[in-house]
Amino acid sequence: MASLGSAAAGEPAAGAEAELGPPAPPPPPPPPAPSPSALGPLLPLQREPLYNWQATKASLKERFAFLFNSELLSDVRFVLGKGRGAAAAGGPQRIPAHRFVLAAGSAVFDAMFNGGMATTSAEIELPDVEPAAFLALLRFLYSDEVQIGPETVMTTLYTAKKYAVPALEAHCVDFLTKHLRADNAFMLLTQARLFDEPQLASLCLDTIDKSTMDAISAEGFTDIDIDTLCAVLERDTLSIRESRLFGAIVRWAEAECQRQQLPVTFGNKQKVLGKALSLIRFPLMTIEEFAAGPAQSGILSDREVVNLFLHFTVNPKPRVEYIDRPRCCLRGKECCINRFQQVESRWGYSGTSDRIRFTVNRRISVVGFGLYGSIHGPTDYQVNIQIIEYEKKQTLGQNDTGFSCDGTANTFRVMFKEPIEILPNVCYTACATLKGPDSHYGTKGLKKVVHETPAASKTVFLFFSSPGNNNGTSIEDGQIPEIIFYT
Repeated sequence: MASLGSAAAGEPAAGAEAELGPPAPPPPPPPPAPSPSALGPLLPLQREPLYNWQATKASLKERFAFLFNSELLSDVRFVLGKGRGAAAAGGPQRIPAHRFVLAAGSAVFDAMFNGGMATTSAEIELPDVEPAAFLALLRFLYSDEVQIGPETVMTTLYTAKKYAVPALEAHCVDFLTKHLRADNAFMLLTQARLFDEPQLASLCLDTIDKSTMDAISAEGFTDIDIDTLCAVLERDTLSIRESRLFGAIVRWAEAECQRQQLPVTFGNKQKVLGKALSLIRFPLMTIEEFAAGPAQSGILSDREVVNLFLHFTVNPKPRVEYIDRPRCCLRGKECCINRFQQVESRWGYSGTSDRIRFTVNRRISVVGFGLYGSIHGPTDYQVNIQIIEYEKKQTLGQNDTGFSCDGTANTFRVMFKEPIEILPNVCYTACATLKGPDSHYGTKGLKKVVHETPAASKTVFLFFSSPGNNNGTSIEDGQIPEIIFYT
């Protein structure tokens, strides 16, 4: 960056282009002129004349770019960095400019110089603007050149909005968008909300939706404000288990207590969370997740803990004050495979679970099962569905629910509360425990089922009989004919 007056201090060599880089070696300098500060802010600006510099500039853009940050023809000076560590930075920085150029590029500058309350001062102090950001703004107004980087983009965005230069503002947003990642999405979301940039905010939220776990694990997550936290927790599209989301807001509450200089106690964490706590969807957790985390956190009241345990364990379920609507970030088309080639009757139930093991060749999200219904006409079933990681014996998702059937041999959808991530080449057990009359069942089962999408990508399911008591369900016969999923 050229220092004050550097563009005017030395004449360019004949035919040379005086760009933003260092000028050609100048001839021996004339005796030094008095410094601008010595002359006082209201005296005419001092400059060294450059003869016929215009002839070396082939275009209007080149001529105006040559005047950027130059004393040549300047009629106003801005003082920046005053009183904000100015001594450590070598004192306030004085930047020369040209009223006409600024007024032509910014309605704010036009009002400043030509409006009813126009200033006549030759020096204008800007205490709230960073010098690097202001120079980036001037460079854009003089030459259309955009010079921003990770360290200056936010201050440049602030300056572009302050002086109503939407084109530079758009460049800043574009720069941020290109550098948006899961680990900085929360930081940029906070800035986007602060600067009222809805397009950037929407892109940040999309990134958080797609990579929620990575985003909340980033250092910047605990630095966000309560309104930004609530805006995220309200979303139906987060891709994370609710128990992990609860753990993240506990970390945020601990950081917020420290920011507010409060002791990190259960009561203070509940206090700083406020309305954010009510946005955690506790009913989406398994009873094991709730018991291991929120129930022991000290953040919920004893009454809330009891009510939620009742919600998990009894039917009909008591009403709770928490949202039970599933979160689902799935996009694209729902897929479904059926492992049977024929339907027969009858299949009975005595409290034992129907189970079948499976693996898949790619990462998918299972959202539910298709189950067979009654052979005796329309009726209702109570059912518990689960997916269990076979080797770890870990329940990844379950739902106590019900479904109605019409007496036909069709399958009937039973859905999980939230999508369950299935990893490639890992063995899982699909489990359904039905209460109701005898039903249809499938026969001529397939060990391998391939689902192809229009893009020709294949999802391959392999099925295995589950050891132990599985109510008779196997590869060849039984329940759980369909798996409903997204790729």
